[in-house]
Amino acid sequence: MKRQHLIVSSIAIALAGGAGYGIYYFGMSRGMQMAAPATAPGAAAAKDAPADGKKVLYWHDPMVPGQKFDKPGKSPFMDMQLVPVYADSDGDQGTVTINSRMQQNFGVRTAEVTRGMLALPVEAVGVVAYNDRDVALVQARSNGFVERLHVRAPLDPVRRGQPLADLYVPDWVAAQEEYLSARRLAGTQLDALVSGARQRMRLAGMNDAQIAQIESTGRVSARFTVTAPIDGVVTELGAREGMTVMSGAMLFRINGLGTVWINAEVRENQAGEVRPGIPVEARASALPGVVLRGKVNAILPEINIATRTLKVRVEVANPGGQLKPGMFATVNFTPAARRESLLVPTEAVIQTGKRSVVVIEQEPGKFAPVDVQIGTESGGQTEILKGLQAGQKVVLSGQFLIDSEANLKASTARMEGAEPGAATAPGPSGAGPTHHGEGKVESIEKDEVTLSHGPIPTLKWGPMTMGFKLPASGLPKNIAVGDSVAFEMRQTKDGAFEIVTIAPAKPK
Repeated sequence: MKRQHLIVSSIAIALAGGAGYGIYYFGMSRGMQMAAPATAPGAAAAKDAPADGKKVLYWHDPMVPGQKFDKPGKSPFMDMQLVPVYADSDGDQGTVTINSRMQQNFGVRTAEVTRGMLALPVEAVGVVAYNDRDVALVQARSNGFVERLHVRAPLDPVRRGQPLADLYVPDWVAAQEEYLSARRLAGTQLDALVSGARQRMRLAGMNDAQIAQIESTGRVSARFTVTAPIDGVVTELGAREGMTVMSGAMLFRINGLGTVWINAEVRENQAGEVRPGIPVEARASALPGVVLRGKVNAILPEINIATRTLKVRVEVANPGGQLKPGMFATVNFTPAARRESLLVPTEAVIQTGKRSVVVIEQEPGKFAPVDVQIGTESGGQTEILKGLQAGQKVVLSGQFLIDSEANLKASTARMEGAEPGAATAPGPSGAGPTHHGEGKVESIEKDEVTLSHGPIPTLKWGPMTMGFKLPASGLPKNIAVGDSVAFEMRQTKDGAFEIVTIAPAKPK
């Protein structure tokens, strides 16, 4: 009985093995028959040949869309065939087509690229200061004594010719007496002696006016009055009554107020618009309605590292001394004339940090992003140095939906709603849209998971095996190698693809 049982078991095992081999053989044959057309010469071209006669521009790998190939074949980057890009397709130069109803829903507005001169008003706040080029110093020309002061305090206003101090100079007495004695001997061929005595008075520190006074009066004067050489204020007083002064000592420093300086702080990014000599207008809150005009005197060669501003010295007329040193003033600069350039509304420019993008309307309903080089911006207008032509239309609103920084094609699919399975909302700031797929876990590494997944229609991918970056939270604990999973992923800024969510697939 046992022997019969063993025989029956052996027969059953043999039959099972034979059936398994038959199934394996059938599957291999069937698989080879299905694979043969794809690997046969010219099969890729036949497969990718358009049915409607469209022209193939180039072939590319959807995983590396920037790399173009002039022939069909297998991708050097992934285990998949290259995908053709046809003329007038959505993949041609990143063109996006949106019907009029969707344009209305998204609020797409356009404006024309125009030519013009950008007005760049530059305004800065400064502090009024004395004009250091309008200064007069009054010094003692000989040793003496201060007998009387007519101006006794700093910042006292003075007028030209106004007495400042009376000085007693003993050294002048001998020179004057010698001169008067020589002049009395005139006619005795001592004219050379008279001339020499006059020169000694000059060497003693007397000026021509004082010498003329001695000649006219014929009397010795050891005292003289110091007068103000200009209009202004006494900014420094170095004399006091009764003090002894030495030759060359500074008695008074007088600053004129006919013109003043305004030291304006100009922002670093506006410094290029300011040039020495350009006209300016100054206004002070203490003088409502008063406009003072002047020009840029100098640009100081130093940046304030705390405020990132450049100090510009402005010289303005100050009739009546209305501007006082220390006042705050607002300065409006008139920049140098600029040449005509292309202008677009500032809201049309998308700043990505590394590049500037403008979305243009090629024809009604057809849009494309264009990289541009921008210049200055003012009054809601931005200067375009390169990338556009006059007369083109640029998109003012809704352009962020057209130009997705991470994935332009996915953005197009999301806008048109033509591709199923794509997420309708972008990820975090700067991230592209998400895409859904299903597959099997082949391997798990520290920061990457390898999946053999099926087709992903939103990216026009066929089945393939590839690695994905793991999310920051890592892989769920209930997923292991060999598990069937459903996942969502998106493309990162560096071109890699990252898992957003992953979970075991639901049984079908």
